[in-house]
Amino acid sequence: MPAAEGPLVVGVDSSTQSTKALVVDVSTGRVVASGQAPHTVSSGAGRESDPRQWWDALREALRQCGDAAREASAVSIGGQQHGLVTLDARGEPVRPALLWNDVRSAPQASRLVEELGGAKAWAERAGSVPGPSFTVTKWAWLAENEPEAVRATAAVRLPHDYLTERLTGQGTTDRGDSSGTGWWATATETYDAEVLAHVGLDPALLPRVVRPGEVAGTVRDAHDLPFSKGTLVAAGTGDNAAAALGLGLRPGTPVLSLGTSGTVYAVSERRPADPTGTVAGFADAHGDWLPLACTLNCTQAVDRVAALLGLDREAVEPGTNVTLLPYLDGERTPALPHASGLLHGLRHDTTGGQLLQAAYDGAVHSLLGALDLVLDADADISAPLLLIGGGARGAAWQQTVRRLSGRAVQVPEAKELVALGAAAQAAGLLTGEDPAAVARRWDTAHGPVLEAVERDEETLARISGVLSGAAPLLEREPGGR
Repeated sequence: MPAAEGPLVVGVDSSTQSTKALVVDVSTGRVVASGQAPHTVSSGAGRESDPRQWWDALREALRQCGDAAREASAVSIGGQQHGLVTLDARGEPVRPALLWNDVRSAPQASRLVEELGGAKAWAERAGSVPGPSFTVTKWAWLAENEPEAVRATAAVRLPHDYLTERLTGQGTTDRGDSSGTGWWATATETYDAEVLAHVGLDPALLPRVVRPGEVAGTVRDAHDLPFSKGTLVAAGTGDNAAAALGLGLRPGTPVLSLGTSGTVYAVSERRPADPTGTVAGFADAHGDWLPLACTLNCTQAVDRVAALLGLDREAVEPGTNVTLLPYLDGERTPALPHASGLLHGLRHDTTGGQLLQAAYDGAVHSLLGALDLVLDADADISAPLLLIGGGARGAAWQQTVRRLSGRAVQVPEAKELVALGAAAQAAGLLTGEDPAAVARRWDTAHGPVLEAVERDEETLARISGVLSGAAPLLEREPGGR
């Protein structure tokens, strides 16, 4: 492998299911080493992970990177959003982290919205209407169901904060990840004292919010990672904000991300405040905003349907009037936290491949329904839709997105965009550049463009009709009648 032309940085993606680490040459953007290690997530009513396994996975991913990681001058952590990490006075987890896709706090979310002025008021103050994914609702759930855990908590962190703090010894976060908590006010860019008081959370338990371009700290002595003492540590950010950095996004360019969750988002210079709750008004990691809509069920749900049918995930067949809403984990967009999967229109001649295509259609329908709300009115609707995430290279996903969106689709060749965005953030500490400009210099969005095809309005209308007609069933709480 040729020698690096410039200094090296490490970018990390600590996601729901694994941790990935990239060692990147700042001058060229070339990935000189990489590593990956898995996480486990609980099943059943909740979705939880032990934060200590994230650290173990980071250690293993960096071990796989070899000597290149030891030469890094800076590091940054991108991580899954919303997760509630509670630490005791020794910095150890009080209990497993409640993850973004744990929807047990749906009742608390509804109560918080009602008790603090309604959806419009929440959108104005927090940029978003909190649903069960948001951290504030998880804290409210914990206080109600496990008060002993709340009493033992000496620090509250998000997933990426936990890893950054283990590197530096200091409790820090960033504006991008903070904006997904529900207790950070986007209008003032400060913690919201009224919200915190309402849920009984002492602001002294929260991390300091590091500004864009600011150093969060340096690697401390007591660690077991291949970094030298004094290595610079960037603020890090949430996974979607990191991916936006990794693409070098300019305002108005739409992104559709196909992962465990599905997301649509775009960078905006206007602070979002959607009172319907469909669009989360997140901050991005470098001073602008990142309006975003998220679904809980994307690639994992479709793969589960394929497994149930005994089919390869690409074994789709056209020509179906069957509708499958793959809401296997409840759903966030549309807001149906108690929903389960729903199948409508099954006939004797329906094939397994048609059922699988219907699962793809149902997952993409949810995402495209929010796209127009995410984009500003002056966004260029002719711009290709950037397709990223684990499903982006799948032919069935690509063709479904093209057919249901009617837009051209561009698939960046760069992989691991969250980790690349974190690397760009770390590189910015060394060069003084905007991390998004670093990513554009690395040409991370380069990739083939798939031409637009006619939009399949018939399928979109059919799915919308089934969704509307089935609303009473989908909204029913477990055990309800």
